Parts: sequence; structure tokens; C-alpha cells
Amino acid sequence: MGEYFQDRSTIFEHERVLKESYTPNELPEREQQLKRLGLEVLSPVLNDAPPHNAFLYGKPGQGKTAAARFLLEKLETEVEGRGVQLTTLFQTCKGHHSSYQVACDLVEKLSGENPNGHPKRKVFDELYVALQEIGGIVVVVLDEVDNIGKKDMLLYELPRARDNGHIEDMDVSVIGISNDMTFYDELDPRAKDSLCEVEIHFPPYDANQLRSILERRSEKAFVDGVVTDEAIALCAALAAQDLGSARQAIRYLYKAGEFAAIDDDESVTEDHVREAEEYVERTNVAQSIRDLTIQDQLTLVSLTSLAANGDTAAPTPEVYSRYMTITERVETNAIAMRRVRSHLHELDMIGIVSGTKRSGGSRGGPKYYWELSTDLETTIDVLAEDNRFDEITDVIARSQR
Repeated sequence: MGEYFQDRSTIFEHERVLKESYTPNELPEREQQLKRLGLEVLSPVLNDAPPHNAFLYGKPGQGKTAAARFLLEKLETEVEGRGVQLTTLFQTCKGHHSSYQVACDLVEKLSGENPNGHPKRKVFDELYVALQEIGGIVVVVLDEVDNIGKKDMLLYELPRARDNGHIEDMDVSVIGISNDMTFYDELDPRAKDSLCEVEIHFPPYDANQLRSILERRSEKAFVDGVVTDEAIALCAALAAQDLGSARQAIRYLYKAGEFAAIDDDESVTEDHVREAEEYVERTNVAQSIRDLTIQDQLTLVSLTSLAANGDTAAPTPEVYSRYMTITERVETNAIAMRRVRSHLHELDMIGIVSGTKRSGGSRGGPKYYWELSTDLETTIDVLAEDNRFDEITDVIARSQR
């Protein structure tokens, strides 16, 4: 096939099965959550009644989106022949920071025209017109809804659209999906009351569950017998020890298969998995850090500097003290400690750092203690890639023992 391409058919049978866009046709590890979503949320649709609004939450890679897609597809099949008019809309909120932006995307998806730039009320009016034209029962799934933060007007308005006279003779229900465990607590009480009729938690997968998931994917994605049992077990164990994420485990397996193909090896082994883990970790860390704001980066540098000196897990005031030292050195404006604390929570949400709440004992109430979730050397190397942070990485290097 020439020097630019490679036939990977000796390793992969159906490579598409390992892509994030793939929706499995069974989710036995989420049977409890599926039953709650079906019985407590979606069942009213069978009687031509709107489903309850629901809030699905858990860390990334726990099957929340897959579960919603899986069950809604089954529901669409179930209502055929019952005279029920059902429409489902999946909308990702990733990259958005307000209800306004998400509402604009929904209008564009429904009408073909994006009303961005129009007043907020006009955008929502256009959304209701578009929904009214669909009619029947509309289920709107808002994936990664935590991205809109406290600007949650959409979460208040959509579930109450009929009660408030914005639509007639039809119903809209909302399923919100969040990767942020604290998002629910920060919701406006009105939005919380509208959205969270049913809350369903998706806990991290354990190693056995991840192994089962990988075995099913492997049977479809790879040539029979190519992937060793040890490789699958290692992918599952590594992911379980880190985030408990099926997405992470599948990435390890996929990349391990690619390394085996590149090396012209006949099977996917533990060595390929370890190579894949290192590659995926570095890639994820690098991209996550590059996407951070300057204050996110400075907060990360502060914790990295403490970690390089062996001073973690560190309480927020200690992180902030190092933050002030670093901002003075690089001549960057400093922000208040409460805002640095918010940045630490944001870094925790995307898996770069980890915060643990501990009792303060005789020294006061409970406090958060912070440490890196990523490999120290990898984090330092990635921070050093950008010349703008020469001064920062110098501070870190001199902090190392």
C-alpha cells in the first residue's frame, strides 16, 4: 500500500467499534441505572405522556451518554404502532458557557438557522417555535450540561415551557448529563426543581466491569485471537486504578492494537498496553494543559511546584502561597484565593489534579488537600513545551529534590 499507508486487517476486524462515537447494543454493567432511567423516567411515554425530567451524573467515561442513547433508541422502537409521536434531540454543551449558546445551537439544529447575536428572549422564542413545529413529545438530552455553569436559564425554561405558555398541545422533557459532581449543588434552585425530578448516579467502573466491557469490544473490533487475555486485563486494571473510566480503558486497548499493527506483531500484548498507557497519558495531559486558561495554568504550576518538592497533598492556602510566589516571579496579575480554589476544582473535574476533603480536627473545619493526578515528569515536560513558561518551569525545576 506504499510508504504512507498500512493494511491493519491482520489486527483489526472492525476498528470502528473502538471509536468514541460507537454506541454498544448492550450495557450489562449499567443495568441498575438503565432500569431506573427506563422505569422512573421514560415509561410514561408508552401512555403518550411526557417522561420525567432527569439528571444523570458521574465522572467522564462512566456510560452516562451511552445509557441515554441506548434506552432512547429502544424507546423509539417500543412506541412504534402505539400512536405516540416521540422525538429525541441530543445536544452537547461542550465548548459552550451559557444557556444562550446552547439554545442557539438547538435552534440551528431544528431550523437550519443560527440566531446568535439576537436578544436572548428572541432566541428562546425561536426555539419554542421550532419545537412547536415538531409537536408530540420531545426529549432533549443536554450532554455535559455542566459546561454552561451557573448561566442555567435553559434548564429552568425548557422543562416548564408548556406550563409557562411557550408551547401548546405538546411536551418537552429534559435529561441533563453532567461530568461535574458538584454541578447539581450549584444549580439555581428553580432550575434544580425543574430538571432534577429523578437523579441517577453513575459510579466508576471496577476492574472486573472494565474487563467485561473490553472483552465484548475486543470480540468485535479485533481479529479473533489477536488480543491476549493479559493485555485486556492490564487495560482494565490500569483504567480502574486511575479513573474507573470505560473510555480510558478502550483508548488503551485501541492504541495498543495500533502499536501492534505498526510493529507488525501478530498479537496485542501487555508490552503494547504499557506503551499505549504512556502515550495516552502524555497526549491527554498535553492537550488538557494546552487548553487551560492562564490562571488555570498558573494554579497547576503552583501545585506542580509543590509536588516536585514532595509537598503534596497540600491544603488550599499552601497552594495559594506558592501561587503568589510564582505570579510575582513571572510578573502576572494574581487573583484571590477563593478564585484559585475554584480553578483547583476545575482542574479536578478534568482529571489533572485530585482534591480530597479532610477533617480539620482541632484546627477548624474540613479542608481540601490537593495533589497531581498526572505523572509529575510528564506534566513538567508539557509545561516546558511553551517558551512563554520558561520562567515557570525554571521555578519548578529548582523546586525538585
